[in-house]
Amino acid sequence: MKYKLYPSLLLLLFCTTGAFAQEQTDSTDQKKAAEGSVSISFGKYPKKRDNIYVSSGLAGMLSFADMKQNGEHMRNIPRFSFIFNYHVNFNKDFTRHFGAFTGVDFKNIGLISKPTDSLKLKQRVYTLGVPLGVKIGDVTGGTFFFFGGELDLAFNYKEKQFVDGKKVHKFNEWFSDRTPLIMPSLFAGLRVHGFGLKVQYYPQNFFNRDFSSGSGANKVYPYRNTDANLVFVTFGYNFNGVKYFKVPKKRHYMRMKSGKAQIEVNY
Repeated sequence: MKYKLYPSLLLLLFCTTGAFAQEQTDSTDQKKAAEGSVSISFGKYPKKRDNIYVSSGLAGMLSFADMKQNGEHMRNIPRFSFIFNYHVNFNKDFTRHFGAFTGVDFKNIGLISKPTDSLKLKQRVYTLGVPLGVKIGDVTGGTFFFFGGELDLAFNYKEKQFVDGKKVHKFNEWFSDRTPLIMPSLFAGLRVHGFGLKVQYYPQNFFNRDFSSGSGANKVYPYRNTDANLVFVTFGYNFNGVKYFKVPKKRHYMRMKSGKAQIEVNY
């Protein structure tokens, strides 16, 4: 009986040895094929802006105010403005992850207060601002953080007075003394592919406490005991403007690999 098993055992051993040899051959052939094959890949270089470039944008601004009258908190209402909030920035990217910017901002900033239950005041100024800030992150157009400071020039003041919901008086003044002429502020924000969120704080009093109207016995100081500090939350979109930068010649590439050899073609 055992002699009859020998042919079967020999056949099984032959098959196992043949399979092992075939596996080694296939592995060797695959390695040689990989070393001798040609692979082609295409790609695009990230944008790198060597010189100064310009961007611009529109924004909607939601403002809040910390107001006090004679040391007591005064009721105020959040104010939203979209008209005439526009900026132009001059940018310089030192690396793909760090840059700086300055520019010109045109803003409509102000507050809405209720000194009494029946009286409501809307007070705003148009300003021209010069920001100075830095950017950290993917400044080539992805997601990045930014922060800095700004100086605003207030050039037009406007006030509306409402009594029991009815507008009873309004006026505007150019380069008014009712507010400081120069308004410093601090800001910080985040931008994601053009869409931005910014918080801006004005530590200085919005009103000029030394402003007076009338003369003699009728002279009054309407803001003598009023304090107001503004905080803005800005939602905006940033547009690419005129490109004052050099576009590198190597914008796209094609790589061809054959074993250890590699060829890169730029176009």
